[in-house]
Amino acid sequence: MRNNRSPAARIYLAIVLVVLYAPIFYLIAYSFNSGGTMSGFESFTFEHYGAVFEDTRLLTILFNTVIVALLSGLIATVVGTLGAIGIGSVANKRLRSALLSLNNVLIVSPDVIIGASFLILFTMIGVKLGFASVLISHVAFSVPIVVLMVLPKLLEMNASLIDAARDLGATKRDVLTRVVLPYIQPGIFAGFFLALTYSLDDFAVTFFVTGNGFSTLSVEIYSMARAGISLTVNAISGILFAITLLVVAGYYVIVNRSKPSAAEVTE
Repeated sequence: MRNNRSPAARIYLAIVLVVLYAPIFYLIAYSFNSGGTMSGFESFTFEHYGAVFEDTRLLTILFNTVIVALLSGLIATVVGTLGAIGIGSVANKRLRSALLSLNNVLIVSPDVIIGASFLILFTMIGVKLGFASVLISHVAFSVPIVVLMVLPKLLEMNASLIDAARDLGATKRDVLTRVVLPYIQPGIFAGFFLALTYSLDDFAVTFFVTGNGFSTLSVEIYSMARAGISLTVNAISGILFAITLLVVAGYYVIVNRSKPSAAEVTE
């Protein structure tokens, strides 16, 4: 297969990648600097990573961040998948478009507005700011993302597959578990991993709804950076970047493994 990319397109892509990743790798590189600043690299060391793993408070915050991301991703995937199936089953195209538009509004809404709205809501109903408030907020802004990942896969599904299953005596539960869910499985995995990544990365919403001694890594890094740039912040950022890479790699491995099963369903 011929590669039709022009040299200009390749140069543009290279520039974009450099702009996006150069600051990240620069930050990570100085996390191995034995000097206390980023003004000059002295020698290679792991002492800043050691300081992170010796700090029990930071480890607790890292654990909190991962737990919130996993739980919010799982809950949002279940709710978002059911929501996508519900939207996809609406026969009226105008109503379906209206529901999808309402879903998309939550995605494009500024995080500051969403965070402030949740803060007001939790204050009104008496929910204490902490683990529960952060988890609920992360589930809320992750559900529309899952819907957006699952729904296109659901809409491209051939209706004859469902009709054939019903003709063979399949119940509604069998149609859902043996036909629909296997077909949209790549979209479900994409929604879960994207929700997981958004939760790990989120700062604005979490900043509004965290409290009572509970914190996540993004909020903690912000607090540490305000007190002064420390190479410990670089080390934490490097760990978070590595976790994100593992999440993305896991997504691609699972999606590639699920492709044959999806092909079998279409047959």
